[in-house]
Amino acid sequence: MADICQNAFNFDIRPAVGGQDFLVAFSNQKAVEWFDRWPDWHVPAIIIYGVAGCGKSHLANLFKIKSGALLITPSLLEEVGVSRILENETSCIVDDAEIGVDEETLLHLYNGLASAGGHLLMTAAKPPGLWGISLKDLESRLKSMPCVEIGLPDDRLLEAVFAKYFADHQLLVGADVVSYLLPRIERSLSMAQKIVEKIDQHSLAAGRKVTLPLVRQVLASNFD
Repeated sequence: MADICQNAFNFDIRPAVGGQDFLVAFSNQKAVEWFDRWPDWHVPAIIIYGVAGCGKSHLANLFKIKSGALLITPSLLEEVGVSRILENETSCIVDDAEIGVDEETLLHLYNGLASAGGHLLMTAAKPPGLWGISLKDLESRLKSMPCVEIGLPDDRLLEAVFAKYFADHQLLVGADVVSYLLPRIERSLSMAQKIVEKIDQHSLAAGRKVTLPLVRQVLASNFD
């Protein structure tokens, strides 16, 4: 177990207040560099994209904590409108930008923040060239923005993530458990967290230590 835990601490970590820390690896390093560089961005907006579970929303949440940025949601826009938001905010986040906000609103938000010297962080599943943008002005703005991909986590990062999540749950787990899990799960950080939570629940309910037989039962249960 000591070796597994040590693997987690061999990574550079961005701490989170009241949430999961973010482990820095090759797959997310470019995005983290932008996170670290704020507020000294040379552009008003950036886009971070990647498949579900890659960690982009996690990093966006850390950016929210660091910058005090407002998370823009459809319900917030409906309630107060983008003009009111721009009166009070200089940094904003749009999660799932390709589907979460209409094009006119996104353009208005970008222009307002840019003119005020503010910043906009957008996350998406795909690069903006695949969003199917019809508004030419918005398409032009998106093309001018830095666009950074967070790739799928490799085995080394997933092993470290498992080690950290198990440690966070105060679970003693052997290297054989992590080695068993790695080739059998969806390669995403969110899935790793979900599996650890389910293993913890099964371990507590059964009054058993976390062993290979218990982990096999959890995977076979499809997390029911």
